[in-house]
Amino acid sequence: MSGKIRVGLIYGGKSGEHDVSLQTALAVMKAVDFNKYEVTPFYISKKGEWRSGSPLLGPAESKEVLTFSSGADAAAHASNAIAPIFGAIQTRGDVSIASTNPAGSMDTGLDVIFPLLHGTFGEDGTIQGLLEMANIPYVGAGVLASAVGMDKVMMKKIFAQEGLPQCIFRHFTRTEWEKNRAYHLVELETAIGYPCFVKPANLGSSVGISKARNQQELIKAVNFAFQYDRKVIVEENIDAREIEVAVLGNDEPIASVAGEIVPSNEFYDYKAKYMDGNSAMIIPADIPAETSEQIRQLAVQAFLAVDGSGLSRVDFFLGKIDQKIYINEINTMPGFTPFSMYPLLWKETGKPYTELLDDLIRLAIERHKAKQSIQYSFDVE
Repeated sequence: MSGKIRVGLIYGGKSGEHDVSLQTALAVMKAVDFNKYEVTPFYISKKGEWRSGSPLLGPAESKEVLTFSSGADAAAHASNAIAPIFGAIQTRGDVSIASTNPAGSMDTGLDVIFPLLHGTFGEDGTIQGLLEMANIPYVGAGVLASAVGMDKVMMKKIFAQEGLPQCIFRHFTRTEWEKNRAYHLVELETAIGYPCFVKPANLGSSVGISKARNQQELIKAVNFAFQYDRKVIVEENIDAREIEVAVLGNDEPIASVAGEIVPSNEFYDYKAKYMDGNSAMIIPADIPAETSEQIRQLAVQAFLAVDGSGLSRVDFFLGKIDQKIYINEINTMPGFTPFSMYPLLWKETGKPYTELLDDLIRLAIERHKAKQSIQYSFDVE
């Protein structure tokens, strides 16, 4: 590979985390080393419309600039926006490149895609599947890890198989709930009790989550969660501190120092994460060194269990009384602004934001190169 690495940034998207994605994209565009990379932005509107901009000459200055939604050339931005991804694929050097656009007027090749999408259609395996089909290197988890990381039920089943410590949980679909609500209420009250947390199985950023203290609140919380997914998970309430670890790598991942979240609300919901600005991040977490090391090891174990790659943030509960560790979840595309927990954990570990971007792009290209040796067909004689 010669010259600058050509990076496509995909951001926005149809999920409820659209605005968070814009914040992430702006942060990356301000921090990326333009001496190393040629950056082309790809914006997906809330309606799913794709728009692309010309390669950036320098850092973007505001979120408004990223959407290409104003000006006489807005329509031009939308036309052929996805061509570099869906275009013909050719091999150049040691990575796959999307060649010319359908009109053949210019080279729209990309060396690697950095999907800065959060939530549904971004970190659930869908965009990853598109990029796999196009045979383009991309930053972050693959299809399997992304899908498992988004589906809390499947995630917890894999963690259970791996022997990772978890809180008590139960799950059911909308159909199961409507047919046997009385049974599920008895099961939840017997196995979990009150208070408990009710969550959509597939959604990010704590959207649709409620804390139920009695049966009436439980029914209301389940119905609320079903607004966001066809499957719901209910978990026991643990009086615990919230500890998070960042993981980086492919087959031999490493873990950052541990950090602690002190939410401004009763629990770390969407408002506490993104709106009120009052939640505290304590890095490194004020916990014993032995506990910190154990949590870091469990984070790497969880990352490998779901076949993670690139980056993930792994969240834990640490019991306030018994100091017992419980894994909560893995987030395969965590918040990535300079003020998000993931990059802050690495900053404290000794890896600044710009270096982190370099590592993620390198890991994406290395993983893609390794996959090119895999045979997907064979000849029958």
